[in-house]
Amino acid sequence: MPLLPITRTALLTLSVWFLLPPSILQADQDRPIDAILIPQPVTEQIYYFYGSLENRTPANLGLNNNIGFVITTEGVVLIDSGPSRHVAERIEAAIATVTDRPVTHVVNLGSQDHRWLGNDHFLSQGAHVVALERTTTTQTQFAQQHLERLTRTLGEAVMADTVPRTAPSPAPTYHHRFSIGGIRFELVHAGDAHFPGDAVLHLPDRGVVFTGDVVYTERMLGIHPWSDPVGQLAAFETLATWSPEIIIPGHGAATDLATARRDTGDYLVLLNREVKQALEDWETLDDTVERLAELPAFRHLRHYDDWHRMNVNRTYLFLESRQ
Repeated sequence: MPLLPITRTALLTLSVWFLLPPSILQADQDRPIDAILIPQPVTEQIYYFYGSLENRTPANLGLNNNIGFVITTEGVVLIDSGPSRHVAERIEAAIATVTDRPVTHVVNLGSQDHRWLGNDHFLSQGAHVVALERTTTTQTQFAQQHLERLTRTLGEAVMADTVPRTAPSPAPTYHHRFSIGGIRFELVHAGDAHFPGDAVLHLPDRGVVFTGDVVYTERMLGIHPWSDPVGQLAAFETLATWSPEIIIPGHGAATDLATARRDTGDYLVLLNREVKQALEDWETLDDTVERLAELPAFRHLRHYDDWHRMNVNRTYLFLESRQ
């Protein structure tokens, strides 16, 4: 398969894909794993699996995030490995529907379960796992907690034989450059985000960025007690300086930078600005949450009611702790 840079034809392919029926592109209801594991073309060599926008369920088998892959002359580079050995095996089978080349490398963008608990399967097949040291440190910290939660949610049968395995030789840097099969990759940690050590993968010659949990589209992003809304905004602004033509977010359909900014960047700017001002004005936590509770510009995001007020609360506590 020839290796081509992004062209107007490639972008047209993506544009046509956006015109598919809403039942394919929108997750008004949870989608089962078989529907998720249909390779979606981004360019001739770049694909992704469009994860469910719902929570982890027995139907989606925990794959409520996007997984990407890049076909090179040396083999397939997989971006994130899924939440279990079982799902990793199914990802491998789905990739085989578009190429007979094996998965030779797996890149981990983050530490949440569905980004790396499939590593063991690919390592056992001889693949190399690429990750940053800061990412693997967080993976190790959360591994047991995530395994237990997934087992409760999905059942023991789905999680059977899943063994947490991080990259054997993670890169001790925040900017790791490497090439595989003539394609250049840059794995960059530009700020902690959803989890400490979250990273983005830039394909500079293809105009494509896999953002992991730095960018959410279609659904509201989530801020946990361990999240860093300041670092996430810094990471977003870093990838924006690359002016990518196509963004594959951690959650939501592949899109452009303007949409990513609308659904993630602008939201983080507003949260950080308004909460910082609240602290300077000695506004209470409860009053800040109430004042920012209704933001019409972000009402279109799925799970707004589940996450938004909590995001304001946790941003306040995060910024307050840094004073």
